Amino acid sequence: MNMKEFSSLVGLSSHTLRYYEKIGLLKNIQRNRSGHRVYTSKDLGWIEFVKRLKETAMPLEEILEYARLRESGVDTVLQRQVLLEQHRKNLIAHIEQQQSHLIALEEKIKLYNNGKVR
Repeated sequence: MNMKEFSSLVGLSSHTLRYYEKIGLLKNIQRNRSGHRVYTSKDLGWIEFVKRLKETAMPLEEILEYARLRESGVDTVLQRQVLLEQHRKNLIAHIEQQQSHLIALEEKIKLYNNGKVR
């Protein structure tokens, strides 16, 4: 698929996709005879994973490290696993913090609903 279709499908601007290619997060993007980028289902799967990592607050530097390790092949499987396990720990801590914030917010709202705050 072309850049416009891919951009629309993954929900990222063409500018972001070009930036990801420039920094090495998207590699080996094929081009057609006219020189336009052509994205594959493999590219789709990869960018969806990258988006998930970003949406769960993994820093771009760590995503790039994961990408570098992935490109290096099967010898880096353990390193990639460790990186993802650390991210999982960070994500769990973040979710717990957000749950605590939500409880505090709900308690405050209850005070308003009970007329105890003016």
